[in-house]
Amino acid sequence: MIDLGAQLARYGIGFVFGNVLVEQAGLPIPAAPVMVVAGALAAEGKLSPWGLLGAAVAGATIADSLWFTLGGWQGRRILKTVCRIAVSPDSCVRGMERLYERFGLRSLLFCKFVPGFSTVAPTLAGALRAPRWRFQLFDALGAAIWAASAIGAGALFHRALDRVLAVLDGMGSLALAVLAAALAAYVAWRFVQRQRFLSELYKARISVEDLAEMLAAPDPPLVVDVRTPGALRLDSRHIHGSLRMAFAEIEERMAELPRGRELVLYCT
Repeated sequence: MIDLGAQLARYGIGFVFGNVLVEQAGLPIPAAPVMVVAGALAAEGKLSPWGLLGAAVAGATIADSLWFTLGGWQGRRILKTVCRIAVSPDSCVRGMERLYERFGLRSLLFCKFVPGFSTVAPTLAGALRAPRWRFQLFDALGAAIWAASAIGAGALFHRALDRVLAVLDGMGSLALAVLAAALAAYVAWRFVQRQRFLSELYKARISVEDLAEMLAAPDPPLVVDVRTPGALRLDSRHIHGSLRMAFAEIEERMAELPRGRELVLYCT
Protein backbone atom coordinates (compact mmCIF):
# COMPACT_ATOMS: atom_id res chain seq x y z
CA MET A 1 0.00 0.00 0.00
CA ILE A 2 1.24 3.48 -0.90
CA ASP A 3 0.96 6.03 1.91
CA LEU A 4 0.39 9.19 -0.11
CA GLY A 5 0.37 11.38 2.98
CA ALA A 6 3.78 10.05 4.05
CA GLN A 7 5.22 10.45 0.56
CA LEU A 8 3.98 14.03 0.31
CA ALA A 9 5.32 14.79 3.78
CA ARG A 10 8.71 13.42 2.72
CA TYR A 11 9.01 15.05 -0.70
CA GLY A 12 6.40 17.80 -0.41
CA ILE A 13 8.66 20.85 -0.53
CA GLY A 14 10.64 19.60 -3.51
CA PHE A 15 7.46 18.47 -5.26
CA VAL A 16 5.83 21.88 -4.77
CA PHE A 17 8.93 23.59 -6.17
CA GLY A 18 8.98 21.36 -9.26
CA ASN A 19 5.22 21.57 -9.84
CA VAL A 20 5.18 25.38 -9.64
CA LEU A 21 8.26 25.60 -11.87
CA VAL A 22 6.78 23.53 -14.69
CA GLU A 23 3.38 25.22 -14.46
CA GLN A 24 4.89 28.70 -14.70
CA ALA A 25 7.09 27.45 -17.53
CA GLY A 26 3.90 26.93 -19.51
CA LEU A 27 2.96 23.26 -19.01
CA PRO A 28 -0.73 22.65 -18.15
CA ILE A 29 0.01 20.94 -14.83
CA PRO A 30 -1.85 22.86 -12.10
CA ALA A 31 0.19 23.54 -8.97
CA ALA A 32 -2.58 24.90 -6.74
CA PRO A 33 -4.04 21.46 -5.76
CA VAL A 34 -0.60 20.24 -4.68
CA MET A 35 -0.01 23.40 -2.64
CA VAL A 36 -3.42 22.98 -0.97
CA VAL A 37 -2.58 19.40 0.07
CA ALA A 38 0.87 20.50 1.22
CA GLY A 39 -0.78 23.26 3.26
CA ALA A 40 -2.91 20.65 5.02
CA LEU A 41 0.22 18.66 5.91
CA ALA A 42 1.88 21.84 7.16
CA ALA A 43 -1.08 22.48 9.47
CA GLU A 44 -0.39 19.09 11.04
CA GLY A 45 3.30 19.83 11.51
CA LYS A 46 4.46 17.41 8.80
CA LEU A 47 5.87 20.14 6.54
CA SER A 48 7.31 23.57 7.13
CA PRO A 49 4.88 26.27 5.94
CA TRP A 50 7.77 28.68 5.39
CA GLY A 51 9.65 26.03 3.45
CA LEU A 52 6.59 25.45 1.25
CA LEU A 53 6.11 29.17 0.67
CA GLY A 54 9.79 29.62 -0.18
CA ALA A 55 9.76 26.67 -2.59
CA ALA A 56 6.66 27.94 -4.40
CA VAL A 57 8.00 31.50 -4.69
CA ALA A 58 11.39 30.21 -5.90
CA GLY A 59 9.81 27.98 -8.55
CA ALA A 60 7.56 30.77 -9.81
CA THR A 61 10.22 33.49 -9.90
CA ILE A 62 12.77 31.29 -11.67
CA ALA A 63 10.31 30.48 -14.48
CA ASP A 64 9.02 34.05 -14.65
CA SER A 65 12.54 35.46 -14.84
CA LEU A 66 13.22 33.21 -17.81
CA TRP A 67 10.08 34.45 -19.62
CA PHE A 68 11.00 38.06 -18.73
CA THR A 69 14.46 37.60 -20.25
CA LEU A 70 13.06 35.95 -23.38
CA GLY A 71 10.51 38.74 -23.73
CA GLY A 72 13.22 41.38 -23.59
CA TRP A 73 15.31 39.45 -26.11
CA GLN A 74 12.68 38.41 -28.66
CA GLY A 75 9.82 40.83 -27.96
CA ARG A 76 6.60 40.12 -29.86
CA ARG A 77 7.98 36.94 -31.41
CA ILE A 78 8.20 35.22 -28.03
CA LEU A 79 4.78 36.61 -27.08
CA LYS A 80 3.27 34.80 -30.06
CA THR A 81 5.05 31.62 -28.98
CA VAL A 82 3.66 31.96 -25.45
CA CYS A 83 0.17 32.39 -26.84
CA ARG A 84 0.56 29.23 -28.93
CA ILE A 85 1.69 27.01 -26.07
CA ALA A 86 -0.87 28.30 -23.55
CA VAL A 87 -3.73 25.84 -23.20
CA SER A 88 -6.35 28.37 -22.03
CA PRO A 89 -8.28 29.79 -25.00
CA ASP A 90 -8.66 33.10 -23.17
CA SER A 91 -4.89 33.62 -22.96
CA CYS A 92 -4.65 35.65 -26.15
CA VAL A 93 -2.04 38.37 -26.12
CA ARG A 94 -4.53 41.20 -26.69
CA GLY A 95 -6.51 40.46 -23.54
CA MET A 96 -3.35 40.19 -21.49
CA GLU A 97 -2.01 43.44 -22.94
CA ARG A 98 -5.18 45.23 -21.89
CA LEU A 99 -4.70 44.06 -18.31
CA TYR A 100 -1.06 45.04 -18.36
CA GLU A 101 -1.85 48.44 -19.89
CA ARG A 102 -4.27 49.12 -17.06
CA PHE A 103 -2.20 47.93 -14.10
CA GLY A 104 1.39 47.79 -15.35
CA LEU A 105 3.76 45.80 -13.13
CA ARG A 106 1.09 45.77 -10.43
CA SER A 107 -0.68 43.16 -12.55
CA LEU A 108 2.02 40.74 -11.39
CA LEU A 109 0.42 40.84 -7.94
CA PHE A 110 -2.65 38.96 -9.22
CA CYS A 111 -1.67 37.53 -12.62
CA LYS A 112 -1.31 33.99 -11.28
CA PHE A 113 -5.00 33.96 -10.38
CA VAL A 114 -5.98 34.75 -14.01
CA PRO A 115 -5.91 31.75 -16.40
CA GLY A 116 -3.28 32.23 -19.08
CA PHE A 117 -1.96 35.50 -17.68
CA SER A 118 0.71 34.00 -15.42
CA THR A 119 2.95 33.15 -18.39
CA VAL A 120 2.10 36.07 -20.64
CA ALA A 121 2.55 38.84 -18.02
CA PRO A 122 6.28 38.28 -17.34
CA THR A 123 6.97 37.94 -21.06
CA LEU A 124 5.04 41.12 -21.81
CA ALA A 125 6.89 42.99 -19.04
CA GLY A 126 10.19 41.97 -20.61
CA ALA A 127 9.06 42.88 -24.13
CA LEU A 128 8.01 46.34 -22.91
CA ARG A 129 11.41 46.83 -21.23
CA ALA A 130 10.20 47.10 -17.64
CA PRO A 131 13.05 47.62 -15.10
CA ARG A 132 14.22 44.19 -13.99
CA TRP A 133 14.48 45.07 -10.30
CA ARG A 134 10.87 46.32 -10.23
CA PHE A 135 9.74 43.23 -12.14
CA GLN A 136 11.49 40.92 -9.68
CA LEU A 137 9.96 42.75 -6.72
CA PHE A 138 6.37 42.66 -7.96
CA ASP A 139 6.77 39.13 -9.31
CA ALA A 140 8.03 37.78 -5.97
CA LEU A 141 5.22 39.55 -4.09
CA GLY A 142 2.62 38.18 -6.50
CA ALA A 143 4.02 34.65 -6.23
CA ALA A 144 3.98 34.90 -2.43
CA ILE A 145 0.32 36.05 -2.41
CA TRP A 146 -0.70 33.25 -4.77
CA ALA A 147 1.20 30.52 -2.92
CA ALA A 148 0.11 31.73 0.53
CA SER A 149 -3.55 31.64 -0.61
CA ALA A 150 -3.31 28.00 -1.71
CA ILE A 151 -1.23 26.86 1.26
CA GLY A 152 -3.49 28.77 3.66
CA ALA A 153 -6.60 27.17 2.14
CA GLY A 154 -5.09 23.74 2.69
CA ALA A 155 -4.25 24.58 6.30
CA LEU A 156 -7.76 25.89 6.89
CA PHE A 157 -9.46 22.78 5.53
CA HIS A 158 -6.84 20.24 6.56
CA ARG A 159 -9.33 17.96 8.34
CA ALA A 160 -11.39 17.49 5.19
CA LEU A 161 -8.25 16.89 3.15
CA ASP A 162 -7.09 14.29 5.69
CA ARG A 163 -10.20 12.25 4.92
CA VAL A 164 -9.51 12.48 1.18
CA LEU A 165 -5.91 11.34 1.68
CA ALA A 166 -7.12 8.46 3.86
CA VAL A 167 -9.41 7.28 1.06
CA LEU A 168 -6.58 7.52 -1.48
CA ASP A 169 -4.24 5.64 0.85
CA GLY A 170 -6.81 2.88 1.11
CA MET A 171 -6.88 2.60 -2.69
CA GLY A 172 -3.14 1.87 -2.79
CA SER A 173 -1.49 2.04 -6.21
CA LEU A 174 -4.91 2.53 -7.79
CA ALA A 175 -4.92 6.03 -6.30
CA LEU A 176 -1.92 7.02 -8.41
CA ALA A 177 -3.65 5.70 -11.51
CA VAL A 178 -6.79 7.68 -10.65
CA LEU A 179 -4.81 10.88 -10.09
CA ALA A 180 -2.86 10.39 -13.31
CA ALA A 181 -6.08 9.76 -15.24
CA ALA A 182 -7.66 12.89 -13.74
CA LEU A 183 -4.66 14.99 -14.75
CA ALA A 184 -4.68 13.51 -18.26
CA ALA A 185 -8.41 14.20 -18.59
CA TYR A 186 -7.90 17.80 -17.47
CA VAL A 187 -5.11 18.41 -19.98
CA ALA A 188 -7.14 16.75 -22.76
CA TRP A 189 -10.19 18.88 -21.94
CA ARG A 190 -8.18 22.10 -22.08
CA PHE A 191 -6.53 20.98 -25.32
CA VAL A 192 -9.93 20.34 -26.92
CA GLN A 193 -11.07 23.77 -25.69
CA ARG A 194 -8.12 25.41 -27.36
CA GLN A 195 -8.57 23.53 -30.62
CA ARG A 196 -12.21 24.64 -30.79
CA PHE A 197 -11.18 28.21 -30.06
CA LEU A 198 -8.52 28.18 -32.78
CA SER A 199 -10.92 26.59 -35.24
CA GLU A 200 -13.44 29.39 -34.75
CA LEU A 201 -10.67 31.99 -34.86
CA TYR A 202 -9.24 30.75 -38.15
CA LYS A 203 -12.69 30.73 -39.76
CA ALA A 204 -12.93 34.47 -39.11
CA ARG A 205 -9.45 35.27 -40.45
CA ILE A 206 -8.31 36.28 -43.93
CA SER A 207 -4.81 36.09 -45.35
CA VAL A 208 -2.55 39.02 -46.20
CA GLU A 209 -3.04 38.21 -49.89
CA ASP A 210 -6.84 38.21 -49.51
CA LEU A 211 -6.74 41.61 -47.85
CA ALA A 212 -4.47 43.01 -50.57
CA GLU A 213 -6.97 41.92 -53.24
CA MET A 214 -9.88 43.40 -51.29
CA LEU A 215 -8.08 46.73 -50.83
CA ALA A 216 -7.34 46.89 -54.59
CA ALA A 217 -11.03 46.39 -55.45
CA PRO A 218 -13.31 49.32 -56.42
CA ASP A 219 -15.15 49.08 -53.08
CA PRO A 220 -12.41 48.29 -50.54
CA PRO A 221 -13.13 47.47 -46.90
CA LEU A 222 -12.18 49.73 -44.02
CA VAL A 223 -9.30 48.34 -41.98
CA VAL A 224 -9.65 49.14 -38.27
CA ASP A 225 -6.45 48.87 -36.23
CA VAL A 226 -7.58 47.80 -32.74
CA ARG A 227 -4.14 47.03 -31.29
CA THR A 228 -3.37 48.09 -27.73
CA PRO A 229 -0.90 50.92 -26.95
CA GLY A 230 1.54 48.28 -25.70
CA ALA A 231 1.38 46.44 -29.03
CA LEU A 232 2.00 49.69 -30.90
CA ARG A 233 5.09 50.36 -28.79
CA LEU A 234 6.45 46.98 -29.85
CA ASP A 235 5.53 47.44 -33.52
CA SER A 236 4.50 50.90 -34.74
CA ARG A 237 3.95 49.83 -38.37
CA HIS A 238 0.38 50.08 -39.65
CA ILE A 239 -1.69 49.34 -42.74
CA HIS A 240 -1.96 52.42 -44.95
CA GLY A 241 -5.38 54.02 -44.73
CA SER A 242 -6.44 52.09 -41.64
CA LEU A 243 -8.49 53.67 -38.87
CA ARG A 244 -6.74 53.61 -35.49
CA MET A 245 -9.25 52.69 -32.79
CA ALA A 246 -8.27 51.00 -29.54
CA PHE A 247 -10.42 47.98 -28.75
CA ALA A 248 -11.74 49.65 -25.60
CA GLU A 249 -12.87 52.67 -27.66
CA ILE A 250 -14.98 50.80 -30.21
CA GLU A 251 -18.29 51.15 -28.39
CA GLU A 252 -18.03 54.90 -27.83
CA ARG A 253 -16.64 55.57 -31.34
CA MET A 254 -19.12 53.33 -33.16
CA ALA A 255 -20.51 56.33 -35.10
CA GLU A 256 -17.16 56.68 -36.91
CA LEU A 257 -17.59 53.27 -38.55
CA PRO A 258 -19.37 53.56 -41.93
CA ARG A 259 -22.58 51.61 -42.37
CA GLY A 260 -22.84 49.30 -45.34
CA ARG A 261 -19.07 48.98 -45.73
CA GLU A 262 -17.14 45.83 -44.96
CA LEU A 263 -14.80 46.06 -41.97
CA VAL A 264 -11.55 44.22 -41.36
CA LEU A 265 -10.25 44.31 -37.79
CA TYR A 266 -6.50 44.28 -37.37
CA CYS A 267 -5.47 43.16 -33.88
CA THR A 268 -2.43 41.71 -32.17
